[in-house]
Amino acid sequence: MPPTLASLVHHSALKLTVRAGEDRLDAPVRWAHASELADPVPYMEGGELLLITALKLDAEDREAMRRYVKRLVGAGVVGLGFAVGVHYDDIPAALVDAAREEGLPLLEVPRRTPFLAISKAVSAAIAADQYRAVTAGFAAQRELTRQALVEGPEGLLAALAAQVDGWAALYDASGAVVAAAPEWAGRRAARLTSDVTRLRERPAPASSVVAGPENEDRVELHSLGTGRRSRAALAVGTAAALGTAERYAVHSAVALLTLTTERSRSLHAAEQRIGAAVLRMLLAGEPDHARAVAGDLYGGLLDAPFRIIVAAGGETRGDALGALAEVAESAAARSGEAVLVVPEGNRLVVLACDGGAAVAACCDHAAAREAARKADDDELVVGLSAPAGPIAASAAYKQAEQALSVARRRGRVLVEHEHMAAGSVLPLLADDAVRAFADGLLRALREHDATGRGDLVASLRAWLSRHGQWDAAAADLGVHRHTLRYRMRRVEEILGRSLDDPDTRMELWLALKATTSE
Repeated sequence: MPPTLASLVHHSALKLTVRAGEDRLDAPVRWAHASELADPVPYMEGGELLLITALKLDAEDREAMRRYVKRLVGAGVVGLGFAVGVHYDDIPAALVDAAREEGLPLLEVPRRTPFLAISKAVSAAIAADQYRAVTAGFAAQRELTRQALVEGPEGLLAALAAQVDGWAALYDASGAVVAAAPEWAGRRAARLTSDVTRLRERPAPASSVVAGPENEDRVELHSLGTGRRSRAALAVGTAAALGTAERYAVHSAVALLTLTTERSRSLHAAEQRIGAAVLRMLLAGEPDHARAVAGDLYGGLLDAPFRIIVAAGGETRGDALGALAEVAESAAARSGEAVLVVPEGNRLVVLACDGGAAVAACCDHAAAREAARKADDDELVVGLSAPAGPIAASAAYKQAEQALSVARRRGRVLVEHEHMAAGSVLPLLADDAVRAFADGLLRALREHDATGRGDLVASLRAWLSRHGQWDAAAADLGVHRHTLRYRMRRVEEILGRSLDDPDTRMELWLALKATTSE
């Protein structure tokens, strides 16, 4: 502990006597300073024991002493030492009364005790306290290192919580709590996710101090990692501000967890390279070789149905793809799933368990972006395949790419291939290229109708909608069936194509559906 007024009073060599403020002797003393200025306040920082002989003070003037003491208290001076036997044989009553009114501890310094002795005693006590703090900090560092090596991050957090007499929690890249100590702190740490998210938006390294949930404690947040964007965060909750020893422990924990994070980043990069090789083998139709390369790293992922996610962003949209990768990896880590994430330039490929947490987290992330995006925002586009196995990986990849293309065309963030198959093909016709094809195919018929020589487009639509049934189509048009037969012969003549050809019928029907003209 730092020196206090009480420890100085009990110092046998100083012979100090308390004359006022007996109930405030537990105040810590940051320094002892002698000053004979009538107003030393501009030179005070707070926490000082001010030593005076009253050389320039009218210590018997009650009003002057009230003003003097009030200013000292306002400046944070914790005590006043008055040397007797120099200018005054005793401490003037005016000063004693003023100190009592303000609650300022007033110490009588005998003539045989030089101010230098008091300053040395304070300095020695401060140095001893700092030495104890540094020693305790090194001991804490050794214990934290041992726990990190033996028990991993969980053991390190437990040791840190014990060192600071509080709690500690570790967050992953998505802001989710991955470990906490003691166990009860997990729920409290989870309520600080928004604060952790704001911290991660700042360049690393970054830190902040926030009030704990419901002001239960004081919480320090520290980003972990050396990259532009931190990959994790540490929270430390305590009842009061950290002391020197506790500060050493926190800094040691930050350093150790940062080393772990950076090592994890290197391993993560190696895993991605293996994952890219596994993906290439799967897409090449070599599932057995893919399993052999994956081993225990991704092997479990290839033994159950999986889905493939293909995401794309613009040339400057790396953050969007990076955020999606973090979401998938964090969700998989929390649930104990295997996940394969492969960056491909401005695209990202994710292979994850069907029905697992990673797929669900990616869908939720896409839905959140969908709700928040602007009309002209194409920051992230995602396609999701149907469930597949290793043998059908290539087909699943094509499905995800098709869903991605549809999502981009429709202005959506996410499209699932299964929903495409369950829906209608007609929305896919809302494309400029399709409309241009339709207009070109039907242009000659519309030009014929524009001369007033018949209604070939409407007749064609009625005949196709009735599957070539002459009587039903003629009834819909209100004409004789022979008239309709004549019109269909004219359609064949103008287009130069036979209506008996099913491909011709299909193209004409889609062309009619793709255009708005009646």
